[in-house]
Amino acid sequence: MILLEYHNRILEEILLSRFNSEKKEAVDMTVADFDGILFHVTNLDGDKNKILVSASIKFYNELNKYGCDAYLKKVYGDLVTSKETGYDCSLLINMESLPGDKAALARKVALLKRHCFASVFDFMFDKQASGGSSEKAIIHYRDDETLYISADKDRVTCIFSTIFKDNDDVIIGKVFMQEFKEGRRGSTTAPQVLFSHREPPLELQGTDARTGDNVGYISFVLFPRATEAGAQREKTIDLIHTFRNYLHYHIKCSKAYLHCRMRARTTAFLKVLNRARPEKKAVEKKTVTGKTFTRK
Repeated sequence: MILLEYHNRILEEILLSRFNSEKKEAVDMTVADFDGILFHVTNLDGDKNKILVSASIKFYNELNKYGCDAYLKKVYGDLVTSKETGYDCSLLINMESLPGDKAALARKVALLKRHCFASVFDFMFDKQASGGSSEKAIIHYRDDETLYISADKDRVTCIFSTIFKDNDDVIIGKVFMQEFKEGRRGSTTAPQVLFSHREPPLELQGTDARTGDNVGYISFVLFPRATEAGAQREKTIDLIHTFRNYLHYHIKCSKAYLHCRMRARTTAFLKVLNRARPEKKAVEKKTVTGKTFTRK
């Protein structure tokens, strides 16, 4: 299976093109990302030496309850600046003081969405490390889909609610969840994955969790080995914050593959039928006098 990129490739390429260009040019672009997030790349007050990158995130206020502003300040340092009007966070890049590794800076800025998401995971992972908490983080990352995170003393549980647009999506989604369960058998370090359809899991009693035939809940049970501070925690955040998009991307790819196979098989059957069609035999016709003639 394909893992989706954690950064925004378009944003990265825009920045790299400006960093590597000998001629400084004005920029004013808006870039869309998953979960309704928008990036705006422009020049601060028309100054071509200063590039302002801003992000509009509908659920930013919910993330900020768990220290999103502080987390961005820790990651980006002096790049963090006052937010642009109509946006939730902004980074300012001075073209006159670029570092030697320009590609690394472009990639770092392109990970802005990832780091915004990471703040709530980092907060809850720290809560678990310090003995757990009764607080449950609830992030409405889409209009009709929600992320729930709870931290106990020995585990962190992340529950994604998702909406399946078609009945076929539910069936294919169950197949994917079964594969995740099978994967745990092959690796003892893999997190436990649970899937529930229509009804939310017991952990969500008393919340605004939705019910319905097209509603699914995917639960990840993360143990301390996956959430301990350091490289392992960063990898866990990379993978889990893109899970919803990863799941629906592969559902769509699976449906496209099935449709291609069906069209190919239909074409093959039509060829078989065409070959099986009996050919018309040439019938020799004669006149009353016995002469043979050909109709023209």
